[in-house]
Amino acid sequence: MIVTENKNGVPFLDLVTPHVELEDRLVAVLKGALATAAFVGSPSVDDFERAYAAYCGSSYCIGVGSGTDALRFALLAVGVKEGDAVVTVSNTFIATCEAISQAGAVPVFVDVDEGTCNMDPQKLQEFLESKCVIDAQDRLVTRSRGLHVTAIVPVHLFGQPADMDPILELAERYQLKVIEDACQAHGATYFSKRLGGWRKTGSMGHAAAFSFYPGKNLGACGEAGAVTTNDEELACHIRMLRDHGQEQKYFHRVEGYNGRLDALQAGFLGVKLAYLNQWNQQRRAAAQSYSNYFASAVDRVRVIRELPNASSVYHLYVICVSERDRLRKHLASLDIGTGIHYPMPLHLQEAYKRLGYQCGDFPVTERLASTIVSLPMFPQLQAEQQQRVSRAVLDSLG
Repeated sequence: MIVTENKNGVPFLDLVTPHVELEDRLVAVLKGALATAAFVGSPSVDDFERAYAAYCGSSYCIGVGSGTDALRFALLAVGVKEGDAVVTVSNTFIATCEAISQAGAVPVFVDVDEGTCNMDPQKLQEFLESKCVIDAQDRLVTRSRGLHVTAIVPVHLFGQPADMDPILELAERYQLKVIEDACQAHGATYFSKRLGGWRKTGSMGHAAAFSFYPGKNLGACGEAGAVTTNDEELACHIRMLRDHGQEQKYFHRVEGYNGRLDALQAGFLGVKLAYLNQWNQQRRAAAQSYSNYFASAVDRVRVIRELPNASSVYHLYVICVSERDRLRKHLASLDIGTGIHYPMPLHLQEAYKRLGYQCGDFPVTERLASTIVSLPMFPQLQAEQQQRVSRAVLDSLG
């Protein structure tokens, strides 16, 4: 939900202000594209890819058409095949599972940690140890359907990194690929003992997928996405996949897709990337203010826990409350925008009925889905706006 014209309320998200502030630079990008007719595959794409790879601390960045493209291409490039199983969480946007299915694989779910809302490494371990077995071909397969497990997709939800060290350790033990779904976590960091220090999301797995949908921390002025990786062979494969399988024009090594990053969006992203750290710092400051307001009401408002070895960039600020509908109705009466991310877990969606999951299979995920509320969060959020939101939340909950 995007609300930008209610001057007396508090919008859930403000996309107008940053674009007004950057208007001259963004218009200059547009004029440059019009003057050169460099609309596809221009130097602006190359420039952004180099800059974003450097920002993430990865060797390569491949711009693509969307975050869904990014995740699908990454899965295909690491070798996920038709009928494979890919482990992820049900507490995420459907694009995570769409990409798995569109790569020909089958999503299988593990539950999340209640404090962080991200993949629970203990549940992942339990799944790999108790619900999978090594077959005669020395492959890890699911006991129930005999699906070959080939990859894990941890989701860095709400802007916070998943707990990557135990996930990476399990992946190495079972020879699985790790594709980070970093679509909500541009610039988030995680201290990895395995990798020897602080690492940004997008630099820890075999590859990572980013979305630059307009509402993201780094958002384009339309659809856009990227894959980051440290593997040159993967990067080359993804470049072919995004461009109809071409190594050079009209010479196709594989059957690919039309999934290129638009040159104009790359130019816009290049302008905005210079502000990303500042915007993320503003989000963190706003999140801390919210948390300070709610510190005296822990019995009524539960704040999503930040890992001690991670730094969230708060794409969303999410709380858990028992009377969510009443709270949202009260806030709406005061012209305060809210959201729910996400109201129904993927394992219970009609689209994934074929997977055979039932209510109760992932109790933490299901409990979160009934209690989470996203409060207004954007870099330009003012202190008085936060004060109004926080007071309204506490008033509503008594």
